[in-house]
Amino acid sequence: MTTPSLQDGIDKAGSPIQLLWQPGAEPWTPEVVGREYAGWRVEQRAWHEGVALLNLSHHMYDMWIEGPDATQVLADYGANNFEKFAVGQAKQYVPVNRHGQIVTDGILARESENSYLLSGVPASQHWVQYHAEKGGYDVSFSTDPSSAFRHGGDPRIFRYQIQGPLALKLIEKVFGGPIPETKFFHSTPVTLNGRVFKALRHGMAGQAGYEFIGPWEHAAYVHDAFLKAGEPLGLVQVGALAYTTPSVESGWIPSPVPGIYTDPELAEYRSWLPLFGIEGKRPLCGSFFSNDIADFYVSPFELGYGKMIHFGHDFHGRDALLKAKEEGGLRKKVTLVFDPDDVRRVIGGGEDPGFVLSYARHRVETSSGLVGVTMQTAAIDPVGTVLSQTLIDAAHAEPGTEVTVVWGDHPGAGTDPEADLGFPRIRATVEVSPFDRHARTEYRRDA
Repeated sequence: MTTPSLQDGIDKAGSPIQLLWQPGAEPWTPEVVGREYAGWRVEQRAWHEGVALLNLSHHMYDMWIEGPDATQVLADYGANNFEKFAVGQAKQYVPVNRHGQIVTDGILARESENSYLLSGVPASQHWVQYHAEKGGYDVSFSTDPSSAFRHGGDPRIFRYQIQGPLALKLIEKVFGGPIPETKFFHSTPVTLNGRVFKALRHGMAGQAGYEFIGPWEHAAYVHDAFLKAGEPLGLVQVGALAYTTPSVESGWIPSPVPGIYTDPELAEYRSWLPLFGIEGKRPLCGSFFSNDIADFYVSPFELGYGKMIHFGHDFHGRDALLKAKEEGGLRKKVTLVFDPDDVRRVIGGGEDPGFVLSYARHRVETSSGLVGVTMQTAAIDPVGTVLSQTLIDAAHAEPGTEVTVVWGDHPGAGTDPEADLGFPRIRATVEVSPFDRHARTEYRRDA
């Protein structure tokens, strides 16, 4: 039996929107990680006030890209600067379509001169592999899916984050002293009782920390070592609920809609992609609706990736990105701070709404009408209310601007996208993105 492709799914549904629109879709949370260990509020506070351990081993796709043409294919289909990309360094990989819209980012680590590891949502991996195979590049691929798609067996590598104000103190306890000083988003080899792996200088919500990555055979030992050494420091394991929320503070918008569904020149690509993958199964919902999925595409400039774009080399989509930069008119990324009383009234029914997480695209309005759309929304306990990473028209992006968020799920095709469906409104105030001060200053400066 032939495996259906993404294009098959679109053709059967009638359009990309009819394939993906799912009102009321449950938000994604990481696989094979407990939902809560100490409670989501305690876990959120841990990386602000203490030290937290996050297990990233199961929910990320990993793809190793190796061969003489590895750098060339990544540079041809990514907007990053590959002239300044050291072995041991990692970057947010930014692939775009020919119109300059993002395909979806990933974390790209250079492991040797001709070897890279691309991790995260697999849309960027699919994009690189397809173009490498079609273009005849001398490169090979090895993929380790997330645990939900591996169909048995252990991950190839472990990935643990240690985050928070006490992170460096815990790391010194585990390794018997400080590990070598490392630049932001660079890695250094470390050894723990004969077990060799690497430490990537990282951070979430702007806090100090590292990501430790190594062979799965060492996973249990390394995990236990951090738990044991962290107990006197009040180490908190972070579950799936809290894990999904720090990006709302740090300004990273996860998993934007890939700009691949409408271009006739990508029909072959859509026929190459499987239907039962991220591109065919990541649902769309919310009060913002359009029959044209291109209205959900985003520019890397809107996501805050402008500094990562290097126009000093030729790459797919370069001219369109350069035109977008010169013309301006793009939306701005901001943080919306929801009014706490409205949150309780609309989401909590007058009570504490508890944990809130939504990837829905909700309408953001002023008296002049639609001015923006939410991208990720979550309750942040240290803040005491709900925050939302949002793309908004530049004219309404000034901090302090008052807006309203339309909270509800449009039913989809067959109903006017602009119909007033009686959804409740939540008042919100525009603030900067990243919302977290440390992420906005020291963290961004280091990056």
